[in-house]
Amino acid sequence: MTVSTDTQFVHLAWKREEKELANVQFPMGADTTGNLGRMFGVYDEGSGLTLRGTFVISPDGMLMNSEVNFYNMGRNIDELLRKFKANLYLAKKPSEGCPSKWKDEGDATLTPGPEMVGRVHEALND
Repeated sequence: MTVSTDTQFVHLAWKREEKELANVQFPMGADTTGNLGRMFGVYDEGSGLTLRGTFVISPDGMLMNSEVNFYNMGRNIDELLRKFKANLYLAKKPSEGCPSKWKDEGDATLTPGPEMVGRVHEALND
């Protein structure tokens, strides 16, 4: 789901006119009061707009990942999906860690601990 301070009519216009959004299959919510943006700490009182925040929230309501970008910074769906899959993996294997280049189950993971400090490169390349 996406949410912005735009109205539902602006969302409809974007979906109808912007070819990049032609195949969007998820709901687009209107936060015209900015209340949701304030709740997530991305509302800019000066402009009345929200920064570009991406939040991955587990089914039990726990914040698993967040990223906030300025207005003119686009987001990368491939990186978001990588983080989403990593969070699913780590929910099953909480004693492991997914390094920045982890992409999918079967890729190298790490076991955090004092012995790993300063040895991440070696652990991933041995």
